[in-house]
Amino acid sequence: MSVLNKISYFQNRRDEVPNKELAKTLAETENKAGIAELVANLKHKNKSVQSDCLAVLYHIGYVKPHLIADYVEDFLALLKSKNNRLVWGGMIALSTIAELKTKEICANLDTVKQAIDKGTLITVVWGVKAIAKIASSNKSCKPDVVPILLSQLKKCIPRDVAMHFENSLPAIDDENKAMFLRIVEDRKKELTTSQLSRLKKAMKNL
Repeated sequence: MSVLNKISYFQNRRDEVPNKELAKTLAETENKAGIAELVANLKHKNKSVQSDCLAVLYHIGYVKPHLIADYVEDFLALLKSKNNRLVWGGMIALSTIAELKTKEICANLDTVKQAIDKGTLITVVWGVKAIAKIASSNKSCKPDVVPILLSQLKKCIPRDVAMHFENSLPAIDDENKAMFLRIVEDRKKELTTSQLSRLKKAMKNL
């Protein structure tokens, strides 16, 4: 039985509740056929259908990433889409499976970097999370990932410094710690009291 009619669009809903409910059901039953149907409809002619299918997929990824991990190439392809909703949704999906598919994502690091450089904040946030996970799991990829993380930390707006530092933590080790700390020390003067407090808390987690 088709699962497509259960997404928000075909339920005549503009909220995410049907998508989340469908994701929960598919994850609990490990319905691989239903998941495959959603992936196939990432290329649906209707953009709302594409978006809803992707939302269901990354919500599945939050709880059972192994169920969507084999579709890593499909998610990577979305990073080149002209539809920003698909770009950041694809990045969220990649972040959920990053530790399972480090080799594949690392092989496409240029594509990920371009999406981060050109993307909106949500793309950047989840992109940083994704590549930081890769760096922590794949030592051969870490030298290529760390400069991207440092660049984002250096150029992001003050409000996002603590968040980017938090999300970069999996990639920070004894070899590169000084570079990360140097940047955040330089940026402390730009931060509000609450922003600085959040950053200091993250720094303690090193």
